[in-house]
Amino acid sequence: MPQEEEDRLIQFESALAHLENQNDQLNKIVMEQGKILYRLESRQEKLIEALRDLHQDKISRDSRKPPHYQ
Repeated sequence: MPQEEEDRLIQFESALAHLENQNDQLNKIVMEQGKILYRLESRQEKLIEALRDLHQDKISRDSRKPPHYQ
């Protein structure tokens, strides 16, 4: 194999190794962001449920008749 072709092959292999490394790093980042997103969604659901409970409590308190109406 001529030296020029061998140099090109080495450049391609080096570029491929670099891209594979970047792909692995990005995959790790995406996986971590997925975990964070799952935790945030879970917290959001808990907050929504807490707000619903607070709203229901307020409705219950507001709908009670004052003592002089009973």
